[in-house]
Amino acid sequence: MAAPQTTWRSPKIRMATGKPLGGAQKSVWQPANRLAEHKNAYGNSANCLEGPKIRMADPPTTWRSQKFVWLIRQPLGEAQTEIKQMYNIIRKGIIIMRQFVLSCAFALCGMAAFGQGYQFTEVARVPATPVKNQASTGTCWCFATTSFMESELLRMGKGTYDLSEMFIVRQKYMNQLQDNYVRKGRGNISQGSLSHTFMNAFNQVGIVPESVYTGINYDSDRHNHSEMVKYMTAIAEVAVKQKHRSPEYDELIQNLFDTYLGKLPETFTYEGKQYTPKTFAESLGLNMSDYIELTSFTHHPYYQKFEVEVPDNWEHERMYNLPLDEMMAVADYALTHGYTVCWDGDVSEKGFSFKNGVAINPEVKNVDDYSTTDRARFEKLDEKERLEEVYKFEKPFPEVKVTPEIRQAGYESFVTTDDHLMHLTGIAKDQNGTKYYITKNSWGTERNTFGGYLNMSESYVRAKTIYIMVHKDAIPKEIRAKLGI
Repeated sequence: MAAPQTTWRSPKIRMATGKPLGGAQKSVWQPANRLAEHKNAYGNSANCLEGPKIRMADPPTTWRSQKFVWLIRQPLGEAQTEIKQMYNIIRKGIIIMRQFVLSCAFALCGMAAFGQGYQFTEVARVPATPVKNQASTGTCWCFATTSFMESELLRMGKGTYDLSEMFIVRQKYMNQLQDNYVRKGRGNISQGSLSHTFMNAFNQVGIVPESVYTGINYDSDRHNHSEMVKYMTAIAEVAVKQKHRSPEYDELIQNLFDTYLGKLPETFTYEGKQYTPKTFAESLGLNMSDYIELTSFTHHPYYQKFEVEVPDNWEHERMYNLPLDEMMAVADYALTHGYTVCWDGDVSEKGFSFKNGVAINPEVKNVDDYSTTDRARFEKLDEKERLEEVYKFEKPFPEVKVTPEIRQAGYESFVTTDDHLMHLTGIAKDQNGTKYYITKNSWGTERNTFGGYLNMSESYVRAKTIYIMVHKDAIPKEIRAKLGI
């Protein structure tokens, strides 16, 4: 096929030959779904070559990439070796191109950070799975907790897993509907929740891989629960008003979730083994009782459990209350000893800038810690003007020294709210020595130039954390003893 020339062009693909192809002088592009038709018609030929993105069969011969199939209506015959060589060349070219793109992406990240004046040095980093996108859903709680559990599997030597968030989310909706009904319609059936919701659902129904249950069964390539939740709410309201849940109610709810999320798998095969959701969960070796939620507020006694007063705690779970310094010590100990941290907090502040890859809590009232040049300039500005300058994110500035009292004031004035869950995977420092927590978000990789990550300053985390969740062994022994764990 190569003589006198063969060309490869991207993004549009063109194969050109200088000699006739026999009966295949006319070659055509066809949709990929035609591949199945040809396979059914001709079966698995002895001349069939298979690779990750290529299938060639006689007859006909097909080349497939994503949504396209190249059809050559001739037997492979003597061209087998040449086609193999072509495939290997193309494969190597794709690998090189991917490496180049990845290198460019990292370079861009570095330039963006440098251009903005933030220069970070990693202090500790714990392995994590790729960033996902919760898209148009309020399911950050599940994405963050699932990511946390995937890192736990890496830590335990279980390998890399991509677990299904929507399998857990579906069970959460079912649990919410039950809770809402027995509370006479006063329960929370919004999309939000907390980490323990994942753990409760996991214990109830198990879990499956993402490849088994994506949770997208509608005309979209991204998650979107807005329409489904409206229907769910309407069905729930009718049941409460009637003071009765009929068999038809149960059928309606199941059909609603089947329509939008897909039917639940009873059994499935994963890496050559057959599982149910429960047996797959058991195979992972995760023990939900090993994970502890910790918070820090002054309106409840320390070293005791209390029910954190946020709407998404609709299951009324209780968390251990620690002094602020000790809660932060747990996070630091975890991240420097191979554990990650599931984080819940407030992201509504102007200092939280996912676009710029940072979350900061700048000190603008007292400028004593500013450099001589910045202090002279900032002393002439009012507080609003100072904030405007800082929120240009052109360089780091001194941050608020957050005390338990400052943190409590933010919570009780409803400034600090329960907005979002993310996954802490490391520690970094900027050029001034300020500590930051490397944070994996669930807003995809396209909304900032840092691959979907950001760095939250220590001051921001001290002020804006609602709670953290860690493995019990990630809690220092002296703190664990105080909690009776």
